[in-house]
Amino acid sequence: MREMSSSSPPPPPPSSCVTLLSKTRVYPEKSSTMEDLKLSVSDLPMLSCHYIQKGLIFSQPPIPIPLLLPLLTQSLAKALTFFPALAGRLTTGADHRIFITCNDAGVDFIHAIAPTLVTSDVLPFSFSDVPKHFKQFFTLDYTLSYSGHFQPLSGFQLTELADGAIFIGATVNHAIVDGTSFWNFFNAWAELCRTGGSLIVSNPPDFRRTYFPDSQAVLQFPDSSGPKITFSVDDPIRERIFHFSRESITKLKAKTNSKLITTTTATTTTTATATPTATANHSPLAEMFGKQVHDKKKTEDQISSFQSLCALLWISVTRARARTKRLSEETSSTTFRMAVNCRHRLVPTVSPYYFGNAIQSIPTSATVKDVVSNGIKWVAGQLHKNVQAYNDERVRKGVAEWEMAPRCFPLGNPDGGGITMGSSPRFPMYDNDFGWGKPLAVRSGKANKFDGKISAFPARDGDGSVDLEVCLSPETMAGILEDDEFMQYVSFQDLICM
Repeated sequence: MREMSSSSPPPPPPSSCVTLLSKTRVYPEKSSTMEDLKLSVSDLPMLSCHYIQKGLIFSQPPIPIPLLLPLLTQSLAKALTFFPALAGRLTTGADHRIFITCNDAGVDFIHAIAPTLVTSDVLPFSFSDVPKHFKQFFTLDYTLSYSGHFQPLSGFQLTELADGAIFIGATVNHAIVDGTSFWNFFNAWAELCRTGGSLIVSNPPDFRRTYFPDSQAVLQFPDSSGPKITFSVDDPIRERIFHFSRESITKLKAKTNSKLITTTTATTTTTATATPTATANHSPLAEMFGKQVHDKKKTEDQISSFQSLCALLWISVTRARARTKRLSEETSSTTFRMAVNCRHRLVPTVSPYYFGNAIQSIPTSATVKDVVSNGIKWVAGQLHKNVQAYNDERVRKGVAEWEMAPRCFPLGNPDGGGITMGSSPRFPMYDNDFGWGKPLAVRSGKANKFDGKISAFPARDGDGSVDLEVCLSPETMAGILEDDEFMQYVSFQDLICM
């Protein structure tokens, strides 16, 4: 491993539960020989989004921290050798094209402690809101992806809790990775740590620029400051994790598939952008072929489990917004936006381990009245119809539309009627065993959170259960908690007893 430099970070604010002990610059173990990697038509829209922040909490490792730290940094250096783009920087050429320059500039690794927190503080009972203090377990808060021109493209933080548990948080530039690439890297890092730094990783990334490599579209910004965030980070939101057991989801799917869906008044428009993305604790290959649960079904006219779950959420959130007068049942519309992996949708297909963003967004729109009145079969049918139709032709149409008017993705909920589903219950989040067992839970940071932002995670038990991380305005969250139709499918569990 090349030499690492250390410096003492500034002290945390008085209200912080976390104390930063050190910041180390980690470089790839071997110098990169990779040429510049041009950002694709799916990468460029993400320049206005925050870096992705996802992390894992583990029980106390059987390794003392003084030995664990070099183990993690050395395996990280090896992982960066396989993923040199993460240790680079963004560069804009004279022709306004933006590249990843794999210049081995390095990444930050932070060691921190939370001496007043224990596992039960950050993983309370599932009927509690997500605690605020664990958001301090990530670096590069609120950093826009365009800032990768002068900031590291990734950063990592190990936080010790008072009971010996640890949290490993990863923050990665969203213009260079989607959820598929993010978790492929995280898995590789864990694998290299667990195996003592082997010379190979099970699923090496594919850095070939095969996702619309011939596009001539560029993004230009009026000044050197780049794009601005498209939503307010100061708006109040409540955040909860809702657990849906396999049994609950099975019942929900049976309900949505009890008869054919024939009504078709909802609409969809194609857009070549996407949300921050997450995951399956099944095999990595299964994850790569489905950003959410949008893979091909043996019976293509069957509404999927995940589409059924999305429909339930869409109805409940829309009903709560209508009851609090945030939306009018008579005049307002609502949109449910689902991110999809395009790697396997293209003809010919793109490698499942393609490194970068290869995602688009499927928005399904309907009137508020239709969503709250037509029932879950109808709502799930609209989502299913749009996902099923999203083939090679639709992906290419989305790219063509974006190339006609290049733009950053307008993340947020400006009209108050939107829901944006990111991450995925198929990502291999719980495959991350660094050598002392699987994680207790996955959590995200402050990045890209707004009213209506949802992230789907696999549940830890790996049997097809799903955890939804739901961010809503306080009044809307209160509404769905009182919604009997929604809450009958929610399972309550003590997360720290798993």
